Amino acid sequence: MDETTDRTSEAAGAFQELFRIMARLRDPVSGCPWDLEQDFATIAPYTIEEAYEVADAIERRDMTELRDELGDLLFQVMFHSRMAEEAGAFDLADVVGSINDKMIRRHPHVFGAAPDGRSAHEQTAAWETVKAAEREQKAKIGASVSALDGIALALPALLRAEKLQKRAARTGFDWTETAPIFDKFEEEIAEVKEAIASGHAAAIEDEVGDLLFVAANLARRLSVDPEQALRKANAKFERRFRAMEIAASRNGVDFAALSLDDQEIYWQKVKKAERG
Repeated sequence: MDETTDRTSEAAGAFQELFRIMARLRDPVSGCPWDLEQDFATIAPYTIEEAYEVADAIERRDMTELRDELGDLLFQVMFHSRMAEEAGAFDLADVVGSINDKMIRRHPHVFGAAPDGRSAHEQTAAWETVKAAEREQKAKIGASVSALDGIALALPALLRAEKLQKRAARTGFDWTETAPIFDKFEEEIAEVKEAIASGHAAAIEDEVGDLLFVAANLARRLSVDPEQALRKANAKFERRFRAMEIAASRNGVDFAALSLDDQEIYWQKVKKAERG
């Protein structure tokens, strides 16, 4: 038995053990009261949280943490699968079988009789073609079909905006240059100001949302991942803010007690220090 086969066997054994642990936790007689109280809706927020913690570990390049967070995410898959099995909807084997079938179906260049050596760009285009065909197949069995189908509602709003725009672009509904997007920015900023002047909270929220949607569109047009860009902006703000607090403390000053103008002085000093 070679090393790869040996590790595969170990992984299968560990997977079976996790399956048994999940079954024990949900045992109606001897299971954990908290786990038994959960349903799909109550567990969903934890699933989303675990996915973000995986992304965070990757961002920090912490492989030990990534290993642990992937385990937590796998447990979420196990939890949902177990509840579905109890409800008679599907079980873990169905979940794994579904993704196996999907990956083989969407990678004919790998699993077909004659692998065709596509480039990554060519495969992306082919992948979208296969997914479009899958949506058409759903239409044949009576399901509603739209170019926007399959974009999860639970996605972060900025990420979902980008995905909605990408899907719309495939139908030709898209700007081809950045200039009109900047024009749209100015239009939306003017509408935000009008909403503020009106004093209507709902209108302000609506117009700010439109402005953020245009920002996502600009990022996409510039080949910038808006979610990643905002994460980096968040990290930069946090880093600089903490540096201001530390600098003020070293000067024997309560940062929160300073005027905004004095706080701005610290901010500019921190920015200058970062830029060297």
